Amino acid sequence: MKPILYLLLFLILLTACTGTVTAPATEPAIGLPSATASETATRLPVETVTATDTPAGPTAAPTLSAEEWQSIPVVPTLTAAMLEVYQRGLEAGRDPTRFSKIGDCQNITPYFLAPFDEATKYRLGEQYAYLQPTIDHFAGSWSRASVATHGGFNAATAMSPFWTVVARPAECAEGETPAACELRLYNASFAVVSMEEAWSGDLEKFDRYMRMLVEFVLSQNVVPILGTRAEWPDAEITLNPTIVQIAYDYDLPLWNFGAATLLLPEYGLSEDGFHLTPGTIENDFFFDDPARMELGWVWRNLTALQSLDAVYTGTLQP
Repeated sequence: MKPILYLLLFLILLTACTGTVTAPATEPAIGLPSATASETATRLPVETVTATDTPAGPTAAPTLSAEEWQSIPVVPTLTAAMLEVYQRGLEAGRDPTRFSKIGDCQNITPYFLAPFDEATKYRLGEQYAYLQPTIDHFAGSWSRASVATHGGFNAATAMSPFWTVVARPAECAEGETPAACELRLYNASFAVVSMEEAWSGDLEKFDRYMRMLVEFVLSQNVVPILGTRAEWPDAEITLNPTIVQIAYDYDLPLWNFGAATLLLPEYGLSEDGFHLTPGTIENDFFFDDPARMELGWVWRNLTALQSLDAVYTGTLQP
């Protein structure tokens, strides 16, 4: 029976990321991973959060208005608090040349970032040539297929051992969540966190599980880079105010991709209001082509690269 059950779960997630903001029908139980004594001897801890690992909770930040996210810069800066997280990660053995991806179908290989690992598949042009050192620095991370990224994933599934079966169960420990497994396996210093799915627009659940995911990433001494999504201004369900508020509350780097799409034709979205234009990979990484620079996927990859560049170079400042 287990193979049949696993196949059904896999098919559910494959079809979940199809243009709505609904998630899998059953909300998975959340559990932090456990580890045996032999496992903890060879990997970073993933099971508990202590007072010395990360701040006890979010900082006191002002509540933002519903539209305020639109005027926040697209590219973040690295805050002093996140520099401390990064430095703790280095002390714990985190690799500063790596980043992980945690997200849904808008974050999968090969559409998201992957061509930066092949010099013939992208063109920066003069305007964005300054980004080449960052591409070189994170070589290998761009095209990595993350355990914590899958079509239909949301913040709850990334934090539930139940869904490790659709990631890479052979590589993950028993009881380990997709997020925990990814951070252990790849040992990165940074994590791009981009969740664009919610429970039929239930913002309370979205907020709760996103905060749980953020707190877990921070507990592992990994710097989360939180991304907003492309949205129509009159969308019935908007996630961006919630995402931005979480970034403010935890003093996180905010990759405000949604703001970058506001001046694009149809806001960089296809007719379904979810998937980006055009998503064909070919030429989607040619940033010196004016015609391509009106497409949602081109700006998603460019601004993600710019955000990683800003956060990484922020760690180099004296």
